[in-house]
Amino acid sequence: MINAKITAVSTYVPEQVITNQWFEDKIETQDEWIVSRTGIRERRFAAEHQFTSDLAVKAVENLIRENPSIAIQAVDFIIVATTTADQVMPSTASRVQNHFAIPNAGCIDVMAACAGFVYGVILAKGLVAAGTHQKILVIGAETLSKFTDFSDRSSCILFGDAAGVALVECSAQAGIFNGITGTDGSHGKDLYLSQNNRLINGEEVVVNGKIHQNGRVVYKWAVQHMGEKITELLALNKLQIADLDWIILHSANLRIIEAVALSINYPMDRMLTSLELFGNTSSASIPLAWDLAARAGTLKKGDKALLLGFGGGLTYAGVIVEI
Repeated sequence: MINAKITAVSTYVPEQVITNQWFEDKIETQDEWIVSRTGIRERRFAAEHQFTSDLAVKAVENLIRENPSIAIQAVDFIIVATTTADQVMPSTASRVQNHFAIPNAGCIDVMAACAGFVYGVILAKGLVAAGTHQKILVIGAETLSKFTDFSDRSSCILFGDAAGVALVECSAQAGIFNGITGTDGSHGKDLYLSQNNRLINGEEVVVNGKIHQNGRVVYKWAVQHMGEKITELLALNKLQIADLDWIILHSANLRIIEAVALSINYPMDRMLTSLELFGNTSSASIPLAWDLAARAGTLKKGDKALLLGFGGGLTYAGVIVEI
């Protein structure tokens, strides 16, 4: 089998900073309440004229600028994980391809909500291992602010906009190990972005083009199952938790991350996050946490990191990588 590795990561966040105080004259809330329940202090919102493809393009531009040796024209596949695509078609990935005029790149969007980036990494590894592709962009990009119901006190405080990109390439040694995926579709009604169908699993739901979340159910599901999935992923790769340098769990809520860390007896200072200053950025949260830690000198070459995303579906995807 041909090996695959993530060889470069970069990100982009919009300029507009939204503090917790921004919400205080819109809904009944306070900074202290938001921080105590979520750990979030700020998030970024895209400008009115910025859409998900724009954020994705900016992240790739940053990747190229920070890694001048990257031959972007040699990319042969683009995967964009997003639930907030500019349109259903053309794909967001094809918009990225067009912007950079990449001549021979297959393009797909992956809709797996907050697990989407890890799904993309697993798919990219499979394409490389099959010998059909050699250089793949995996992008997680979201403009959640455009689909947020700002009258929903429990959810509107959570979401932010961002994009992250990883370059997956052939490698002499394994850099992306065995991954796991799974879904419990019975919880579809507990986290959804409403469109045309008023029914999910036979139950009527709101149709207003906004994100809807049953926070209690999602919190309970994540805390109950994500620790188990970390243990399962380690066993699949014949590793012990002590072999991990870092865990990057989807940055949904700091309280979820703390509870999962406690359930597996893993130190919180080894759980990399991005939500404190950027909120829940869905598919962008894991590459954003990676990039923040790398820029701070925390995440280093040779480290092993476990990536685990979870979200709408309810679905999850996990993979262990060597930096």
